[in-house]
Amino acid sequence: MKIEHVSMWVSDLEKMRKFYEKYFGARSGNKYHNAEKNFSSYFLNFKPGCRLELMHKPDLGANPQEKQPHLGMAHFAISVGSKQLVDDLTALLKKDGFTVASKPRTTGDGYYESVIKDPDGNLIEIVT
Repeated sequence: MKIEHVSMWVSDLEKMRKFYEKYFGARSGNKYHNAEKNFSSYFLNFKPGCRLELMHKPDLGANPQEKQPHLGMAHFAISVGSKQLVDDLTALLKKDGFTVASKPRTTGDGYYESVIKDPDGNLIEIVT
């Protein structure tokens, strides 16, 4: 068995698609739109065979009750292949104005990683 894809709700579908394409080399499939449900999404493809689905509904979050914290994904990790690439990508994201939540370091469980926030504030571990 394997995880086929992970999905997340996003506030700006195009902005998030461009972010993952630019910084993480994702390749986007065609935009899907369901007019009846006012729903749009993209599947982003990463090597080797990992996919992230970005989903958007304009009225999502309009109800104040929906803005309450909830259980869900804490973060996901993207492996870039080397310590130097972790350092370089973290520096580029910081230069481009994104929040670095944790500077590059070796963690207690042996990962060399940094943690950044994407445009919606989702945590992404950049690992070797």
